[in-house]
Amino acid sequence: MDLPVYSSLALSLDQGIADIRLNRPDKSNAMNDAMWQEIRQACIWADTTPEVHVVILSGAGKNFCAGIDLAMLGSIQQRIAHPEPTQRRETLRQLIHDLQDCLTALERCRKPVLAAIHGACVGGALDLVSACDMRYASADAVFSIKEIDLAMVADVGTLQRLPHLIGEGLTRELAYTGRNVDAEEAQFIGLINHRYATPEELHAGVRDLARRIASKSPQAIRGIKQVLNYSRDHTVAEGLEFVAEWNADNLLSADLNEAIAAQREKRAPRFED
Repeated sequence: MDLPVYSSLALSLDQGIADIRLNRPDKSNAMNDAMWQEIRQACIWADTTPEVHVVILSGAGKNFCAGIDLAMLGSIQQRIAHPEPTQRRETLRQLIHDLQDCLTALERCRKPVLAAIHGACVGGALDLVSACDMRYASADAVFSIKEIDLAMVADVGTLQRLPHLIGEGLTRELAYTGRNVDAEEAQFIGLINHRYATPEELHAGVRDLARRIASKSPQAIRGIKQVLNYSRDHTVAEGLEFVAEWNADNLLSADLNEAIAAQREKRAPRFED
C-alpha cells in the first residue's frame, strides 16, 4: 500500500496500527501551517483506510510538541489584513474555525487515537492530545495551557475538552495560571491513562495496547468510539437512544458471528478489515 507523504508528519502502517509522528524535531514539533492541515489529512486517511484499526500519535525528537509555531502566530495580523474591521474579524473567525476542525478530525476519525507523549506538551499540543481517545506519557512529560502567557484564550479545544477529562476546577486553575503539570500529577488528575519511566517504555507500552485494540472487531471499536463521543455531548437519554439505533443497524454482523465462532472453537477471532 502506498502511504500519503507529508512535509511535517512521518507516517507508517503495520499490522493495523498507523503511526502518525509529528516530524519537526528541530522545532520541537511546533505546529506550523502544514502540520495543522496535515493532521486533518492524516486523520481522514486513517478513518477511510480499512487496513487501519488504531492510530498512535507521537512526536519525533526531544519533545512531543511545543504548541503553535510562533512564526505562524506572528503572521496572523498579515493574514487578516483588511480595511474593514468586520471583515478582519470574520477572516480571523474563519481561521480559528479551520484550526479547530484540524484537531476535531482526531475525534471524527472512527479509529481510536492513542497519544504517546514525551517531553513538552504545551499550548496547542494540549489541545491536540485532548482530542485523542487516550493519552500516555513518559516521566519527563510536561503539560501546560500556555496561552495565558501569550495573553491569549486557548481556542482550539482544550477549554472545551479538558473539563471532561480532569474536571472544571482544575481546568480553570491551569488555564488561569499556565503552570506546568508533570507526568506524575497528570496521571493523578486523570489527564493521562498511564505513566512510563522512559520514552522507550512509553512507546513499547502504547504499541502493545494498540496491538490489543487492533485485534478486536473493527466495527465494534468504531461503534464504541462514536457512542462515547456522542454520549459525552448529549444527555443520558439521548445517548441511550443513539446506541440503540447504532446497534439496530450494526449489531447483527459478520464480526459478531466470527466472535461467537471463535469462542466456541477456542481460537483467536479473525476479523475482516
